[in-house]
Amino acid sequence: MSNIDPISSGHVPLEPESRPHAVWPQTLVGAGILLTGLALAYGATSISSEAGYGGVGPNFLPWLVSVALTLCGAWIVWESRTGGFRQMDAPSDEPAYWSGLVWVSAGLLLNAALITTIGFILSCTLCYLLAVQGLRRSKGQAGVNSPRTWLIDIVTGLLISAPVFWMFTKFLAINLPGLTATGWI
Repeated sequence: MSNIDPISSGHVPLEPESRPHAVWPQTLVGAGILLTGLALAYGATSISSEAGYGGVGPNFLPWLVSVALTLCGAWIVWESRTGGFRQMDAPSDEPAYWSGLVWVSAGLLLNAALITTIGFILSCTLCYLLAVQGLRRSKGQAGVNSPRTWLIDIVTGLLISAPVFWMFTKFLAINLPGLTATGWI
């Protein structure tokens, strides 16, 4: 007998009765990704392939994403059916941090709801602020409620969203919702 672990070496697939219980959820995730890629490919067939600037048509990116998702989904299904994800850490006994999910979700939903009202820069700053607060709280960082931490997160959000807004509106001439008619905020 060899001392090599067949699961971690990846050379010998496990028999169906000896596969870990996590194989079916892994297979479902892979199948979902595979089906998403195939659905995107189906949708890409309805997009015009007429070449635009640079010889690339508007259907190039949807095809690229659909092929990548299909390949990744097929690979995940293959990995899960031949023994599961081999390098996956053992599940921890730590419970999910649901309030962090609420913080991040609130940031995303408020961004979508307020972007046309308060503009791109402020709505993205709010999204950043709430998402970072959720992540900080999930890690149990000290001082998460201090005004200094909130101020740092607000300034960082502004320093990220403002240049993105200006790059899109001023350099790429893509209209994003602004707070004023000047196009600078």
